[in-house]
Amino acid sequence: MNTPSTKADDILRCARALIVRGGYNSFSYADISGVVGIRNASIHHHFPSKADLVRRLVAQYRQEAEAGLAELERNVADPLEQLRAYVGYWEGCIADASHPFCVCAMLAGEIPVLPEAVAVEVRAHFRRLSAWLASVLERGVAEGRLTLTGSAGDNAEIFMATVHGAMLSARAYGEPGMFGAITRPLLQRLAA
Repeated sequence: MNTPSTKADDILRCARALIVRGGYNSFSYADISGVVGIRNASIHHHFPSKADLVRRLVAQYRQEAEAGLAELERNVADPLEQLRAYVGYWEGCIADASHPFCVCAMLAGEIPVLPEAVAVEVRAHFRRLSAWLASVLERGVAEGRLTLTGSAGDNAEIFMATVHGAMLSARAYGEPGMFGAITRPLLQRLAA
């Protein structure tokens, strides 16, 4: 059963959409106020500063990502299929524009100007995703499903950078299909 949305949830949802569209510095509380239909003071009641809002948003995003990876682990045993499912999730999100860009990937480009509390959350997301990818790659090699050149950790970073770069290319070209054109060869190279 879904719980009713609170104003804080509405604010977080709006901030997420604004960050995905343009990053941390592309919006203000006035932008959120106009979309959510509340005064700036009400936003400050829930989130005293923009840094508080975005830190909470990234923490929430990390929890969602963690839950998604755990579900993937439960439902898909084969390491190669786990990687395909991960890429497929993003390919679908980009194609239907439901989540056209990773929040943390968008914010990572702004790390030098982000408040430290937000940067810490963004880095934690990257570290966790890299660790998960490395574990999948290690399992895939052990099971004879994947072939790597170099360490699993290095390949995890390459995989993550390729997926995030493919998001960027799809956005830059205005072509959702560009994401798959970039990620499919990566999966083919990894398959044993």
